[in-house]
Amino acid sequence: MAAETEETARIAQGLRRRGGADVALLNRLVERYQARLVRYLVHLLGRREHVEDLVQETWLRVLERGRQYDSRLRFEPWLFAIARNLALDFLRRKPVPALAAPDGPVSPDPSPFEATAKTEEAARLARSLAALEPLTREALLLRFQEEMSLLEIACIVEAPVSTVSSRIYRGLAALRTQLEKEENEHGRP
Repeated sequence: MAAETEETARIAQGLRRRGGADVALLNRLVERYQARLVRYLVHLLGRREHVEDLVQETWLRVLERGRQYDSRLRFEPWLFAIARNLALDFLRRKPVPALAAPDGPVSPDPSPFEATAKTEEAARLARSLAALEPLTREALLLRFQEEMSLLEIACIVEAPVSTVSSRIYRGLAALRTQLEKEENEHGRP
């Protein structure tokens, strides 16, 4: 925990430097979070189109607003909140068709989630996730794929923790129902 606190302090200090953020720090942040950020936005938008632009805009906002980062909090929720707000602004300006499963891998190296997605069970799970309401799917992805706490998710989506908890509970129940329905339709044990 002390290492994490030390890291957030270094990030905040680097983002607050006079004359702009520390370029080396920004490069480390991009290297560390780029794939996760892309994966999150692909799942949020339901497609890869426009994601690269949103990722670049996210990093520009990090540079512009780095002084606003609160070192008492983890960096990830702040970064994901910026990306989410940009994605929502984009969707308001240019609505995309109904959400679908992401089209292709988001990074050259598969994450553990993507490696597992190659199995039949994971493919069923991905189809079931894609069928969920966007806010419910987002809560599940942030909790289980990005491993964020309920409080961090609440900060990102700007909703009370109880609402996030309800979305996760409803999402898990909906996933269970969809998976059981598919098992019954296909005669799986």
